[in-house]
Amino acid sequence: MPDLGATILHADLDAFYASVEQLLDPALRGRPVAVGGGPGGGVVLAASYEAKAFGVQGGMAGWQAVRLCPRLTFVRGRFGEYQRLADAVMAVLADVTPVVERISIDEAFLDVSGAVHLFGPPDVIGALIRRRVRAEIGLPISVGAARTKHLAKIASQVAKPDGLVVVPPGSERQFLDPLPVELIWGVGPVNRRRLAERGIHTIGELARTPSSAVERILGQAVGHKLSAMAHDEDLRRVETAHRARSVGAQSALGRRSAEPAEVRAVLAHLADRVSRRLRAKDRAGRTVTVRVRFTGMRSVTRSHTLAQPVATTLTLTEVAERLVWSAIGDAPAPCEITLLAVSVSNLTAQPVIQPELDLPPPDPWRPGSATGAARRAVDGSMDAIRTRFGADAVGYLPAVMGRGTAVPDEFRELAEHEL
Repeated sequence: MPDLGATILHADLDAFYASVEQLLDPALRGRPVAVGGGPGGGVVLAASYEAKAFGVQGGMAGWQAVRLCPRLTFVRGRFGEYQRLADAVMAVLADVTPVVERISIDEAFLDVSGAVHLFGPPDVIGALIRRRVRAEIGLPISVGAARTKHLAKIASQVAKPDGLVVVPPGSERQFLDPLPVELIWGVGPVNRRRLAERGIHTIGELARTPSSAVERILGQAVGHKLSAMAHDEDLRRVETAHRARSVGAQSALGRRSAEPAEVRAVLAHLADRVSRRLRAKDRAGRTVTVRVRFTGMRSVTRSHTLAQPVATTLTLTEVAERLVWSAIGDAPAPCEITLLAVSVSNLTAQPVIQPELDLPPPDPWRPGSATGAARRAVDGSMDAIRTRFGADAVGYLPAVMGRGTAVPDEFRELAEHEL
């Protein structure tokens, strides 16, 4: 079979949420815009490129953003429009090739090896996608093309804003070597700092560092993976459909002391979001994992595998709470937490619950026990009410308290993958 070249594309909408706001309100075009937050507080969810030029970033406090950019315009966000327009973009991609792997609301991988005989080589296809998205939907989109998913994603980041970058086969090292190491998928601020302390700043420098040395710096699993990425070793193919192996949610807290009532409220809200998504797909999971991030970007993870899979809000809250306090108890005092995350893995189908005989000892975490079945029945009733009247119509009191006002749930749910 002939080599068709850089046939894996990564398409990524530019500053998506802010770009949608500028599309819907022409008065915002060319102006610095922040979605979410405000001058008095709250969290910036996304920023336009005009705002990013002043240093405004998603996740930043509103007061900090307006200090960096006094002319910043804050908007609340139109979440239904985000979903509608993103789906329209995905429809354009599907017109080019049926092999589309959507990895978030605003980005996707494409395999165009079967489309080159219809539309031309990958650079022509990339240009076609950008032209159609701009003309039919009105949004800017950047496209990267390469032989691997990893390299295509890096190429799309280099192409931003509103550009197209194709990495022809044979030019991979020339393209990768001078790029900053943080462009590799998985290199965040902590790993970037650790690598910089060893004099590793570019992807080329990382590639020239022995894998064993990288593993000593970052840990065996992460080090091995990032070393392979630096060498562009990526055998993953574009997958059109696959089920998630886990479902999770997280909440950034700023800097807060670990108060029991507040920790429980946040965990109840996270457990509510996770368990609702599980039940919506008749799924449950046996392994519960929490992550606690402390000041200084230090994170601690704890997991517990249950005897039977669960998908009830109260049970997940109780398991997560026990794990979080275990993590906090091992931290040096006094400690402040900046993020809590809850996820469920080891998933299985759970369309119905099989009742159990009420034998001692009682265990409310068993789905089929009297208490476990009652919890599932309550959740089912609340799910039905929410479906009819909206997500805010009913809820457990701690979960309602834990919602806060910093980041709307509609925004969080846009970023969460389907099961």
